[in-house]
Amino acid sequence: MNNNLRLIINNANDKKIEEKHFFEKNELQIILNLYAKMVSEGSWKDYGLNISSKQVGFSVFKNAAENALYKICKNFKPKNKNLKYLITDTNGKILKNSYDLNILLKNTNWKKLG
Repeated sequence: MNNNLRLIINNANDKKIEEKHFFEKNELQIILNLYAKMVSEGSWKDYGLNISSKQVGFSVFKNAAENALYKICKNFKPKNKNLKYLITDTNGKILKNSYDLNILLKNTNWKKLG
């Protein structure tokens, strides 16, 4: 039996609120819009999601068999507000960071990044 699975039932009387450990709907929409644009240009071919209790990451790949080109990350408890959203390279080096996902992605020149 898998002990990692939990059944979560929405209970209005439950005082404990589960922490969200994923992108919000609007954040994911911003990322997927960028992904669709980059796929149509032929720059990106695949993606993957990495989820932990500290951050969630959207990794983008040029080819499915290679390492990720970039990872767009959301930190859940950043040390300062500018580290909430990050773009990292394959080694985890921070290439760009911001407190606002939309600004971060719109102000990134993906062809010159890295």
